[in-house]
Amino acid sequence: PYWASPSPSPSPSPSPSPMVSPAPVFHRVRSASSAFRTWCTPPEDLFGLPPGEEKRIVLYFTSLRVVRQTFDDCADVRTILRGLRVAVDERDVSLDAGFMRELKGILGGRRRPLSLPQVFIGGRHFGGAEEIRRLYETGELKRYVEGAAPAVVAVCEGCGDFRFVLCRICSGSRRCYSEKGGGGFRTCTACNENGLVRCPLCCAHTAV
Repeated sequence: PYWASPSPSPSPSPSPSPMVSPAPVFHRVRSASSAFRTWCTPPEDLFGLPPGEEKRIVLYFTSLRVVRQTFDDCADVRTILRGLRVAVDERDVSLDAGFMRELKGILGGRRRPLSLPQVFIGGRHFGGAEEIRRLYETGELKRYVEGAAPAVVAVCEGCGDFRFVLCRICSGSRRCYSEKGGGGFRTCTACNENGLVRCPLCCAHTAV
């Protein structure tokens, strides 16, 4: 009878496949992505580098405290770069809107939203705060800035390290008298929208 027949033994279930951690793969992809961003070369005439300044360092940042995270990131990167004792062309977008337009012209075509700070070394885009911190922690950043002009340790007597001074032509008013066209006041063309010009003492070697 059927009840006397031995029940078929259940077939052994296949042993589960070992779980493969995605961490190594993710790490490799992330590293490759970071390397690509690090060595993404902008147009050759990006900064109009004169001969001998291939190692010039340019930092786009903001000194405004409106967004705390952005301000902290900018402050961290400034501290890192200054700690390397190399000359840095600091471009504060909060003091000159032309710097932001300049940066958008360089990175505006990318899909990622534009954020601050942004660092360029020798005309190459090295990224923002995350990338600079990583390069600094691994010791790579120091190697990349080798050959850059040394920084002036003392605080600039002209601007107090703000990199800008009041326009001497209009005294920051943005208006100056001109005798052309019958005379009258005209908008000053020597300064930016805030009545400021780059400090002639500490920014002379970084002028584009």
